[in-house]
Amino acid sequence: MSFRQNSIVHATTSPEDSTKRIHEQPINNSNSPNSPNQNEDLELGQKDESVDYMARAQWLRAAVLGANDGLVSVASLMIGVGAVSQTVRTMLVSGLAGLVAGACSMAIGEFVSVYAQYDIEMKLIEQGREVNQDENDKEPLSNPLLAAGASALAFALGGVLPLLAGAFIKTWGIRLGVVIAVSSLALVGFGAIGGLLGGAKVYKSALRVLIGGWLAMLVTYAVLKVFGIVFHMEVSSSG
Repeated sequence: MSFRQNSIVHATTSPEDSTKRIHEQPINNSNSPNSPNQNEDLELGQKDESVDYMARAQWLRAAVLGANDGLVSVASLMIGVGAVSQTVRTMLVSGLAGLVAGACSMAIGEFVSVYAQYDIEMKLIEQGREVNQDENDKEPLSNPLLAAGASALAFALGGVLPLLAGAFIKTWGIRLGVVIAVSSLALVGFGAIGGLLGGAKVYKSALRVLIGGWLAMLVTYAVLKVFGIVFHMEVSSSG
């Protein structure tokens, strides 16, 4: 009797009820491409990629490296001249000459380099070989005048720091120490700024720039000192 009742119950279950039960089962949307978790991941990925470091490469190189070159060149020149002359006037004149000559040299060199890059970009556009065909997404062309001006200005700004540091100190030893100290602090600052804007580790960039500047100043001082000893150059301490 019980067997018959069970058979009747199973028989009365229609296919429509089974289909309804299947549709009523909860669907796991964890693997759905439009799930909230994946949308959040996509948004985070877009935020991480929002900084275009390649777009910064041109002006970053012209500004930070120009300032670093001006600082190291003028400071090394003043320290090198200070190895054979103790006068304030001689160190300042040599530093000022290095600043003007270096700024002009940086501007001309940057103009020629960026103009060559500009010619290549124009040639690629004329030949239709650019990768991105969408005009709205094209990156701006290189600007030789802007790069030259940025390099000259950055070199001058970097070079004026050691000049101002040693301009008002008459004692030779203290003057050299102040120039080295101010130049070292500026080197750390320039290196940190370059690393921050370039996406690199700040302390590594600052340490690399600082060591490079120290080596340049040390080598310049040593060479001029040996030169003065070999050729019996008299060290002046007046003026």
